Amino acid sequence: MWKTRRTYKYRLWPNRKQRERLGETLEVCRELYNDALQERRDAWKTCRLSVSFNMQSAQLPGCKTVCPGLDSVYSQVLQDVLHRVDKTYKAFFHRGRGFPRCKGKGWFDSFTYPQLGFSLQGNRLALSKIGNVKINLHRPVLGEIKTLTLKQENDKWYACFSCMVDTEPLPANDALVGIDVGLESFAVTSDGEIIDNPRWFRQAQAKLRRKQRHVSRCKKRSHGWRKACRQVALLHKRVFHQRHDFQHKLSREIVNAKGMIAVEDLNIQGLAKSKLAKSVHDAAWSAFIRKLAYKAESAGRWLVKVDPRGTSQQCPCGALVPKKLWQRDHTCTACGLETTRDHASALEILRRGLCLVSATPAIGGRACRSPWL
Repeated sequence: MWKTRRTYKYRLWPNRKQRERLGETLEVCRELYNDALQERRDAWKTCRLSVSFNMQSAQLPGCKTVCPGLDSVYSQVLQDVLHRVDKTYKAFFHRGRGFPRCKGKGWFDSFTYPQLGFSLQGNRLALSKIGNVKINLHRPVLGEIKTLTLKQENDKWYACFSCMVDTEPLPANDALVGIDVGLESFAVTSDGEIIDNPRWFRQAQAKLRRKQRHVSRCKKRSHGWRKACRQVALLHKRVFHQRHDFQHKLSREIVNAKGMIAVEDLNIQGLAKSKLAKSVHDAAWSAFIRKLAYKAESAGRWLVKVDPRGTSQQCPCGALVPKKLWQRDHTCTACGLETTRDHASALEILRRGLCLVSATPAIGGRACRSPWL
């Protein structure tokens, strides 16, 4: 038994005054973020001085006397904004690109209570400096609550509780499966099961095209333009929910049924830059594998990522079977295996996963990555 981090998201129903207070808090946090970012830029440009989180946090009490608006926001919320600036800077120096930019109006949509300042009281969420907001607790909050993030999405407010939850390992299962993801079908398993690709974005594309044309005809920043933009955002959100509902159900079904799951360690960012970018983004393989990973870890299952090179060019018996991309059948002259290209790839992924599991230990429910076997 071990603990894992899990986030529970609930819809908030604030009244008019509470919506105004939430919006004001969001605006104060945005301005503080921009000011803290600008201070770091100016200090480096003029004095070649690196400003740390501790230096900026020590200035907050003095800033409250100069800017009364800061006093209307809970102190730890303001400190968390400075933590965001610090994390953004560290991430920039780690990756070497993407310098932090100031947030314009509408581009800062959440703030966090990192430790205190909130409590659940029945169907109400008590928030410091805001009030008791009605919350739709459609499922219980499990585990120890660590942080609370309030997020605005399409003029709707949500509460996200980040909790440390005890894992619940499933009974031992010796079933094995290799999964080959694709575009023609979403996935093909080594058991021969073909999972159709729902193509949610493609289905909504015609409706989305009409709504985006309506946006382009409206005068920018007008009331009609903002309303049309909200309609586009709602349609994108609907596609997002459809895709993730499908992936959550599929990943749960696989984890419950299989004891060891082998998948390819694909370079999805590289594939998303190709001419098939729209289809790759619509399939969202990366999100699906992440869901498999955390569900497998919580259930005590194995998730093995194997090297994807040559999985479609090699037979599970080990013989090379070169194929062009348009060739969708697999015929091996060495062992006589005749099946589809994707099914043969899933069998090869499973074989590599079994070799990897037998050679390396599991770390957090996931085996180390293997060389091309």
